[in-house]
Amino acid sequence: MGDLTAVRVVVADDHQIWRSGLRRDLGENFHVVGEAGDADEAVSVIRRTRPDLVVCDLHMPGGGGIKVARECGEDVAIVMLTVSEAERDLLDAVAAGALGYLVKSTSSEELRLQLWKAAHGEPVFSPSLAALLLGEFRRISKQGGATSALSEREREVLQYVARGHTYREIGEQLFIAEKTVENHVRNILTKLHLNRKQELIRYALEHGIE
Repeated sequence: MGDLTAVRVVVADDHQIWRSGLRRDLGENFHVVGEAGDADEAVSVIRRTRPDLVVCDLHMPGGGGIKVARECGEDVAIVMLTVSEAERDLLDAVAAGALGYLVKSTSSEELRLQLWKAAHGEPVFSPSLAALLLGEFRRISKQGGATSALSEREREVLQYVARGHTYREIGEQLFIAEKTVENHVRNILTKLHLNRKQELIRYALEHGIE
């Protein structure tokens, strides 16, 4: 994979058997520096070990991966690894600050590749989830959410991701650098994050919650 330094990882999942399996699957390019079985423990382990990457289950006791992403997402790359392909779960994970979200059915080889990318700052997600993101932005634009409308190029990039193309392939198709594709994806995630924040604030105001 080109880098001799192993990625320092915290694995957070409430199933110990899954954590052991993942530890085994990650291989020699990753070094597990901590494990956690619930959200609070995960936050504490992350702050103590300061890893390069957190692989986190969405549904764990104490607020799950959403809480972990909300509290630590600005300091470390957090990838949700979940069985859930529910739209709300995925969108909430992005809004909370997750850099990636992969389904647990991802093959070991693909998982290692995607986690390696995430550890080096690249947003990653399963193609089926990219399609959901696209759907969310369509919904936003229908509602007139001006701040979060996608540019033509961002929409194009997301469509390619949804079809399963790598960032390199997308760059070749659109005649732009791979890094530029990555930046577009990052902007897309930021827009979604801002939009869902806006929605929550609007909901709170409409329902008299302060």
